[in-house]
Amino acid sequence: MSAAAETPRRFTLQGRAAPAQWAAMLALSLAFALVFEAMRLPAALLLGPMAGAIVIGAFDGAVRVPVPPFLLAQAVVGCLMARSLSGSVFVHLAHDWPVFLTTVFSVIVASSALGWLLAYLKVMPGSVAIWGSSPGAATAMTLLAEQHGADIRLVAFMQYTRVVLVAIAATVISRIFMGASGAHPPSPPFFPPLHALALVETLALVAFSALVGVRFRTPGGPLLLSMFGGAALQMAGLITIELPPWLLTLSYAAVGWTIGLRFTRPILAYVGRALPRVALSIVTLIAICGGFAFALVHIAGVDPLTAYLATSPGGADSVAIIANASNADTPYVVALQAARFLIVLAVGPPIARFVAKRTPPVAVE
Repeated sequence: MSAAAETPRRFTLQGRAAPAQWAAMLALSLAFALVFEAMRLPAALLLGPMAGAIVIGAFDGAVRVPVPPFLLAQAVVGCLMARSLSGSVFVHLAHDWPVFLTTVFSVIVASSALGWLLAYLKVMPGSVAIWGSSPGAATAMTLLAEQHGADIRLVAFMQYTRVVLVAIAATVISRIFMGASGAHPPSPPFFPPLHALALVETLALVAFSALVGVRFRTPGGPLLLSMFGGAALQMAGLITIELPPWLLTLSYAAVGWTIGLRFTRPILAYVGRALPRVALSIVTLIAICGGFAFALVHIAGVDPLTAYLATSPGGADSVAIIANASNADTPYVVALQAARFLIVLAVGPPIARFVAKRTPPVAVE
């Protein structure tokens, strides 16, 4: 019997027409998104397209998201972050800055130490381990990681695994210890009434941020420009950021597809082997942050649920939703999460470079 006869043929999308591949990816993305929404998983509208694209990539799909839509999607994510950076956030930061800074740096030190351990044990490459462990907005961290040379696929795997685990832990804590209902706020209509001027202003900011970010080749330029520019313009009362669900859905799809299509069978096998140790590091970080929350309760007099949600390591958007659905102090939670995100933006790249230079290389593919 020949070697060719002994080797079972596997299904492949090589040679299939691009429209057929796009249609399959759209169908898979919708199916996954609906399942994740039914499971109440955070970021379901991003995880669904990412999962659909991973399936297509694993079967040798050749379709790719063009660069311009991906850059525009980054700028939309930046506007989403800018919308949470309201003046009340900075009022909280100014009032309790010693407590905020101490808590933020404690979480960053803990996450960086666990990232270094994953790199030292050769579970993940050094830069991936740090970016993947960085607490903050998962989508933003993933996009910025690629701009700084980390493997976006592995960073996305680490970030979104943590998002899910943190959201589960935060939901359980809110229900058990504070008697929160755990009810989710009703989803807004997909095509809500729009403020035309606000939408035009937002789209102009998105387009400007994408163009300037590319022109000056700033790492994470579209995201950072729209985030800081949008926050400044919003606090000055010059614009209102309007992000209808359909625009966010399109942006999440562009980001999810771009990341997911880069996965290959060897990468998926590598991720499967790394999952137990990565999950253990995430659970350890959640427990450490729980300790910081305990200290925040006794030192600063913050209520337990607010302290826990404020110190939760990542998934800032899902944590804010849980805080809003419970009796936690939502502005305090958002303020501490935003402060940590801003500081991670500053210290993340040098920490990642430092660890990458001092840990052994890891063969991924």
